[in-house]
Amino acid sequence: MLKIAKGAPLETLSGIQNSDPRAYGRFVDPGHSKDVAYVLVHPTNNFMNHYLVEPLAERGRAVLAMNTRYSGSDSMLIMERAIQDLGAGMRFLREQGFKKIVLIGNSGGGSLTAFYQQQAERLTITDTPDGKPIDLKPEDLPPADQLAILAAHCGRAATLTDSLDPAVVDERDPNLTNEALDMYAPCNTPPYDRDWLITYRQEQKARNERLTQHALDLIANAPAGDDAFIVYRTKADPRTRDLTIDPSDRTAGAIWGDARTVNREANGLGRFCTARSFLSQWSLRLTRAHGPRCLADTKVPILNMGYTADSAVFPANVAEWTKAAEGRCTEYTVRGAGHYPQDKPDLVEEIAETLVQWGG
Repeated sequence: MLKIAKGAPLETLSGIQNSDPRAYGRFVDPGHSKDVAYVLVHPTNNFMNHYLVEPLAERGRAVLAMNTRYSGSDSMLIMERAIQDLGAGMRFLREQGFKKIVLIGNSGGGSLTAFYQQQAERLTITDTPDGKPIDLKPEDLPPADQLAILAAHCGRAATLTDSLDPAVVDERDPNLTNEALDMYAPCNTPPYDRDWLITYRQEQKARNERLTQHALDLIANAPAGDDAFIVYRTKADPRTRDLTIDPSDRTAGAIWGDARTVNREANGLGRFCTARSFLSQWSLRLTRAHGPRCLADTKVPILNMGYTADSAVFPANVAEWTKAAEGRCTEYTVRGAGHYPQDKPDLVEEIAETLVQWGG
């Protein structure tokens, strides 16, 4: 349990958590050495049962698998606050006397850890993207010594934009569709026309920009400076159906099932948030937490691990991380690993062994 800074009103519906906020984690220390500790963290997912905790501990390494205050819900996620929460875990490990700390950025943890390390090396942020001040201080953010990127997308805004359905005609009515831009319409079938795909990607970015402006307008006019925000149809990345785009060993579909079904699920990617949260985590223009851009501003050694059967993170994403850390990046490919490889114990052991061989 880690004491963290107070955030926004109603950030959690627990009055105790609002008045005396805590972040929770699982610390496993075999006690063999204070030479190195590993940190697993994600903006919203509970990583306390992460598949690497036991394999790393069995190799004699201390592991802190921690959550941010937003565990279980990203509806009010502010990435600037999430790095402050991660800082509480980093301070804990330094106070325990660990000489080296290796941050592991798995999946959505990649952009969080890269954002954290960028600000830990040189703090520049004084507010959130909606203009509200935030009380970050250098002592809140002890820097890591190394950063491992594991099957990580490039950031929440980038991932959402790649998955936004550009066929949405009206943000208030999810059923209105421009069939010419609908990847699920009978007139558009895999393999998708490459000229059509260029237009499709442009329209996805245009939709994100419209959503960003809508969030800004809501904030400007809301009495409390914020408002509820809904984004419909958010699983429409052509790569989920067309395996010739950014080819890998993956199978068709999203990590949650059939992409067409997931696209319209009630609780899909980025479906519910607040306007100011949208700007911090989902806005392509205003988020500060674009992983590779943040990584380019850091100086530490990087391990970049790609999983070849991943249906959520694609080869182009892996390459973007490597390019951002050119000259200090070690690449490693895990053959046959999907986004969640815990059903393949041999691959989990391979991942853990690679981490300790590289990180110490």
